[in-house]
Amino acid sequence: MSKAASPYGQQFFSNPKMVLALATLCCVLWGSSFPAIKNGYEMLGIAQHDVPSKLIFAGYRFLLAGLCLLLLAACMRKPVLRLDRKQFGQVAALGVAQTGLQYVFFYIGLAYTSGVRASILNATTTFFSVLLAHFVYHNDKLSPRKSIGCLLGFAGVLTVNAGGGPLTAPPSLLGEGFIVIAAFVLSAASIYGKYVSKNMDAMVMTGWQLAIGGLALLVGGYVTGGTLGTMTPASTALLVYLALLSAVAFTVWSLLLKYNPVGKISVFAFLVPVFGSALSALFLNETILEWKNLAALLLVCGGIWLVTRSNQD
Repeated sequence: MSKAASPYGQQFFSNPKMVLALATLCCVLWGSSFPAIKNGYEMLGIAQHDVPSKLIFAGYRFLLAGLCLLLLAACMRKPVLRLDRKQFGQVAALGVAQTGLQYVFFYIGLAYTSGVRASILNATTTFFSVLLAHFVYHNDKLSPRKSIGCLLGFAGVLTVNAGGGPLTAPPSLLGEGFIVIAAFVLSAASIYGKYVSKNMDAMVMTGWQLAIGGLALLVGGYVTGGTLGTMTPASTALLVYLALLSAVAFTVWSLLLKYNPVGKISVFAFLVPVFGSALSALFLNETILEWKNLAALLLVCGGIWLVTRSNQD
């Protein structure tokens, strides 16, 4: 049994206060990636609809994140190279799906729809996670309180995007359809990752899946004609930051999923667009203390409170 599966790990990562702190940290990190990625595109001259080049940028980010995690795991004497054929097949499938396939659908969808719609529809990840967990795990069933909590969280996502632009344009398969598919792939892969982590160190699992998924994105991006602009010290530092935040956030999130019901952790993902909007506004020198941001935060926090207390039903 790995150290991550020890009773201490169970006690630490299932403690309500630690769940709140660590899940929120993950959401802050993922939220910060929105302005960071946007600045990265600008630095490297990647056009809005240049999906192949975006895949290359993402590929280097996740490959670097995975390699950093594997190096750290090796320094901590974790079983990085002691995976059997079944385990390697599991992390390879997880990497191709959670990091590779999910981002292909997401980036293509983002190119054919507005950012407002994408952020709203991407929040369906939480709904898919809660619904899938209901059928997969006996201790993670839907309850009235959990359902209301999810609806409150989604209302918060809608609120934070209020006034972000017209939503009257007709939906399309390549746009909104691919965003929803990406959300479903991420939800299913997260639940599969919870299963894989039962018999594998979470850091090792996350490192391999990020590296393999990043490599898949790189291959897909270069094969489809993508290019990466000249790297400067600023763009290199930005890429390193994105890699490190991915390494930290995905590892912590995997540990939280390992030791807690999926629905209890997934609802925190509603905080990502809230933090993403606030941090984007901060770095773009826009107003942050707007009514919609405060209302969204209250709604999301209310939804999180209901879901994390759902085990009392």
